[in-house]
Amino acid sequence: SLPAGVAQQMPELEAQLRRNAGTVELVLDASNNMVPTTAVLAGADAYIGLCSPAVLANASPRLLWVHNYTAGMEDCAGLTPAQTQGRIFTNSKRLAGPAIAEHAIAMLLSLATGLPAYQRAQVESRWDRSRAAGAKFGELRGKTLLVVGLGGIGTEIAWRANSLGMRVIAIRHSSREGPDFLDYIGLPEELPVLARDADVVVNALPLTAQTTGIFNQAFFDEMKNGAIFISVGRGGSTVTAALVAALQAGQLYGAGLDVTDPEPLPADNPLWQMSNVIITPHVSAASPGSMQRTAIIAAENLRRYVDGGNLLNVVDIQAGY
Repeated sequence: SLPAGVAQQMPELEAQLRRNAGTVELVLDASNNMVPTTAVLAGADAYIGLCSPAVLANASPRLLWVHNYTAGMEDCAGLTPAQTQGRIFTNSKRLAGPAIAEHAIAMLLSLATGLPAYQRAQVESRWDRSRAAGAKFGELRGKTLLVVGLGGIGTEIAWRANSLGMRVIAIRHSSREGPDFLDYIGLPEELPVLARDADVVVNALPLTAQTTGIFNQAFFDEMKNGAIFISVGRGGSTVTAALVAALQAGQLYGAGLDVTDPEPLPADNPLWQMSNVIITPHVSAASPGSMQRTAIIAAENLRRYVDGGNLLNVVDIQAGY
């Protein structure tokens, strides 16, 4: 029998993996340190857990398949050719899409309707209607939302924005193909042009060499004055100082950030004190549904691996998604 190493013990996952293990001996790593030791990985030809260079460094040459619990593969960047050669990498892409999309839309609606200010007034037991007729972002219906990164998460966001009556445009790396609820799909070089047209910009990009620091000063200068910036992809796509400057200059109406650079965001960062910024600590993917789907796909891939079938969610490890 062939052992498979599992890094993190997820109660949701354990029973399903055992059911699907077949002739494979399942080794559960209870250490919870995210990087199983060389001893644990010694005989493993499959690994289900969090992918990282440290894990690959501890793996034996017989490791053939790596399944990553999350969608983002940036923690697995920088692997040597020897660490990737002849190995199949899979991930949990699209599984957290619904949860992250709802989180993004919640931040957008909250900023657009001024909820944070009312929340602060509520804490002070203050009935304050002075803002009600004031300068507001206005209804989302008829406004343009640009999704940057039309993968699983971006598509879920686009569908929800369209349902709210927004005109949705997007940028994707691979092609101009996409669902019919999108008004226009552009390629990466069109980012500055589309940014000028958007009332809301959503970062739903994976972190790769190409996307690092893509939301920089030049980008924020191109954005429509008074637009909202929502970031649920990866923090490293945004140059934090440039975002701070754009907000301080009043170029943006506000920002909703589930991801920042760095993480955690330092306590002295000006973003914390801005009343038109909502910050959540990289939690948008967390939901019972996401966990359930993560467990199902890992277990299904194990079943396929045991049966010699085609694995789901295969990743191009060089491209990073």
